[in-house]
Amino acid sequence: MHAWLCENPTGVEALNWTELPTPVPKAGEVLVEIKAASLNFPDLLIVQNKYQMKPALPFVPGSEYAGVVQAVGEGVTQLKVGRHVACLAGTGGFATHTIAPAALCMPLPSEFSFVDAAAFIMIYATSHHALLDRAQLKAGETVLVLGAAGGVGTAAIQIAKAAGAKVIAAASSDEKCALCTSIGADATINYSREDLRDALKRLTGGKGPDVIYDPVGGDLAEPAFRSIAWRGRYLVVGFASGTIPALPLNLSLLKGASIVGVFWGGFARQEPQANAAMMKELASWYAQGKIKPVIDRTLPMAELKAAYARMGSRGVKGKLVMVN
Repeated sequence: MHAWLCENPTGVEALNWTELPTPVPKAGEVLVEIKAASLNFPDLLIVQNKYQMKPALPFVPGSEYAGVVQAVGEGVTQLKVGRHVACLAGTGGFATHTIAPAALCMPLPSEFSFVDAAAFIMIYATSHHALLDRAQLKAGETVLVLGAAGGVGTAAIQIAKAAGAKVIAAASSDEKCALCTSIGADATINYSREDLRDALKRLTGGKGPDVIYDPVGGDLAEPAFRSIAWRGRYLVVGFASGTIPALPLNLSLLKGASIVGVFWGGFARQEPQANAAMMKELASWYAQGKIKPVIDRTLPMAELKAAYARMGSRGVKGKLVMVN
């Protein structure tokens, strides 16, 4: 097998395409032949030693992937050799093969493509948990999605629309705004040339959005929060801008608003039955055509460094997927 090996987490340039022995699964594990793996923001942080999870060295990055089970370890009964699966295991995806905990593998129906499956779990689980569980989004409410053309942003638009909400998508270019409109956004804001607060006031009749979905952080967080509706819910999803904002807490008091943390990984560990039910619903929505990952492009696994560079340029719309 071959894999992109990180022996020193100093950045993408330190990754090396390396030939390694094909591993044998232990109890509770499966060997997966990887067909596709998506590139997520944590995959950048982890090779820079900036992510909350710090795997033992050396490691293979690639948190999310899909492929075919090639071997099963002792005690694995829910998966058989030849089964198509999607996995969100944190590491191991940027390779031709990997060992995955069987419990973290989602069996795939035949109509689920490997490319879509590799770009599915993280963005849709995060967005579903954020909007429907943490924010308790109701039909008819208005959702503002920041960074709306990215992976989680595009997923949030689709899930909010499936829940019957009005969606305002905010992105950094007209091209990205057009993408958001094409997948269901009711209105868009190009915040590179429009004032976010003025646009929100115009689009909501002065009321403000009921829910703000923020995977970006940075400079837009405070103006967005200042625009929130009475009893609004501000979802702290991530900090793709690289800057963790500091929000004045008096704004929460004045608006009767909630600042709500979203950590899907913690939810999956703490509430596995609720998470399993959520994933079942998401798979059903995919089969019904209600949701479908937006794929920016696919690239050969050997071109991983070029994919990292494209993600760093902030030109990605949806998800980048590496294929073997």
